[in-house]
Amino acid sequence: MEDVYKTIEFPAEGQYKEKGSRFIALAYPVRQEEEIRTIVAAIKEKYYDARHHCYAWRLGADKKLFRANDDGEPSSTAGKPILGQIQSHDLTDILIVVVRYFGGIKLGVSGLINAYREATADALQNAVMVEKTVNEVLRVRFNYPVMNDVMRIVKETNPEILERQFELECEMLLSIRQKEMPLLRSRLQKVESVYFSDE
Repeated sequence: MEDVYKTIEFPAEGQYKEKGSRFIALAYPVRQEEEIRTIVAAIKEKYYDARHHCYAWRLGADKKLFRANDDGEPSSTAGKPILGQIQSHDLTDILIVVVRYFGGIKLGVSGLINAYREATADALQNAVMVEKTVNEVLRVRFNYPVMNDVMRIVKETNPEILERQFELECEMLLSIRQKEMPLLRSRLQKVESVYFSDE
């Protein structure tokens, strides 16, 4: 499995206008569905006077979790074009909500698809895209006397240290890129008294 994925670093905004209708696209980096629900609810509250709040999201490095919502627009004219933009940029851990203010003139199916796609594309053009690695976490326990050996391995393999506790029995929580985890584990296993708390 690929251990890198693309997402956006900060929230971004885009706009599109067509025949009096205004489309405001709001893109957010997200990690969980709970977060998505909170953001969508907050947007509906902020833009309470808008006709539609359509959105799409995708989660996870494997990109298997996704959803599109038309929020009352004709089927597949809003959520799908938003999701299509997410997919064509190969992004994940992202939510895009497009808020529509109706301008009185109907746009028709192709007009709607185009408007939602263009608003989303504008938001993504304004977004900072970043590549992130899929990391795994390892809890390591060891006796104080082998601290130097453990720290040398940590220094050479360079995982992120999320937690550390150095007493008679020491413990560290390390986060490292998925493909580098086997090497980190095997090197630490060779140190006397080291064990992993998931074993």
